[in-house]
Amino acid sequence: MKLITGLHHVTAITGDTQENIDFYTGVLGLRLVKTTVNFDYSDVYHFYFGDEFGTPGTIMTTFPYGKGLVNGRHGKGMLNTTAFSISMDALDYWMNRLNQFNIPFKQPQQRLSGEVFIYLEDFDGLGLELVFNDKDERTGYNNHFIPKDFAIKGIHHVEIWLNAYERTAALLTTQMDHQLIAESSDRFRYAVEDAPGKYVDLVCTPNALKGLAGRGTVHHVAFATPDAQTQLEMMEKLNTFGLEHTEVKDRKYFTSVYFKEPGGVLFEIATSGPGFDVDEELASLGEHLNLPQQFEEKREHLVEVLPKFNYPTEKYR
Repeated sequence: MKLITGLHHVTAITGDTQENIDFYTGVLGLRLVKTTVNFDYSDVYHFYFGDEFGTPGTIMTTFPYGKGLVNGRHGKGMLNTTAFSISMDALDYWMNRLNQFNIPFKQPQQRLSGEVFIYLEDFDGLGLELVFNDKDERTGYNNHFIPKDFAIKGIHHVEIWLNAYERTAALLTTQMDHQLIAESSDRFRYAVEDAPGKYVDLVCTPNALKGLAGRGTVHHVAFATPDAQTQLEMMEKLNTFGLEHTEVKDRKYFTSVYFKEPGGVLFEIATSGPGFDVDEELASLGEHLNLPQQFEEKREHLVEVLPKFNYPTEKYR
């Protein structure tokens, strides 16, 4: 059994709460599967967006700190692009949809033997792609306003910019069950399996400026591991590789271990369970503010200080 089974989620630092909800549930049509708070700073929301169930590999999460937060900068030493997977025949639909809502995007491009994608950014400048392919067997969230066959199926890959890729590649291949499956002049794709939701692209950008954290940047990327035992085994592998890591942290819906990979990007190893239905029924995921036990005594305060928002978003339907 592999200790790493693919991507789990990507977490970004964002700005305005309502714009965050509008973009990910409205424009992109993902489901808000959990409304909670940052477990390390409770006065900020932590939103989880994904498929119907919040399946690992479909999840984009955000910390919306507000519009006053200084913008970050894309650059080397950061995860700069999160790509979502969509059916090949949905290209025209998505170009029309983005145009309809005045979302700027680059015209379709190809890479790695014909992979078709378009690049865009969310309202905070976070780098995103839509990758159109027929390899993804997952079912996207049926939100009843985007045709279900054209829905986003989950994350396709993440793109990390590095001064040099070799040390990060060594971590992925020797300790994290990945192998090189495709490459071009400056792009190296690694995966635990040749399927969307399991790809990590390392891009050599030695001439790029160093990335700066802030609004519109990725905080960390999480990789999925089956359970607590495999997580402990991964910690031993990190020790062997000489990487410092945190203790196991209880995130209620999974447990987490964090560490920085050799290029400087924050990685997380997250268990695949217990899942997002531990404190809500599946039918009403994300509709209520759910707090970890240590913050329940602050609920009244948090309800007062956290920004109000409208969900579902009607203007993008």
